[in-house]
Amino acid sequence: MTELLLATIHEHIGHEVAVTEWVELDQMQVNIFGEVTRWPKRGHNDREWAEAHSPWGGTLVHGFFMVSLVTHFLELGGFLYPDGRNPLNYGMDKVRILHPVIVGDGVRLRDRITVMAVQDKPEPATHQDRAPDRIRQK
Repeated sequence: MTELLLATIHEHIGHEVAVTEWVELDQMQVNIFGEVTRWPKRGHNDREWAEAHSPWGGTLVHGFFMVSLVTHFLELGGFLYPDGRNPLNYGMDKVRILHPVIVGDGVRLRDRITVMAVQDKPEPATHQDRAPDRIRQK
């Protein structure tokens, strides 16, 4: 895989630049995610209940759990640019969970990453530049 640089990212628009390794998810991880997000619902965390009552026949991986792995997949795909600094999660557009994912005996996820578009950004303001006048005067 070619090293991705912010300086040359425009050259990759429209191209798949990475297919990540598989990531394993199991019921314990789903249970922990449910606890830390305060969403430990039976359909996600109670295997016996879900097998008997869920229309999917088992517990489901939280959609937001899968979405939250995007930063991990970006790292696996080489998207921590060596010529970048201070990476932040800027957000996502048009994220959809199209199908329920059943935990079962384990789930393997991976990501195919394609550069769709690039938008140049101005230099970020410093914290001091964004501080209200009453704070800067101190």
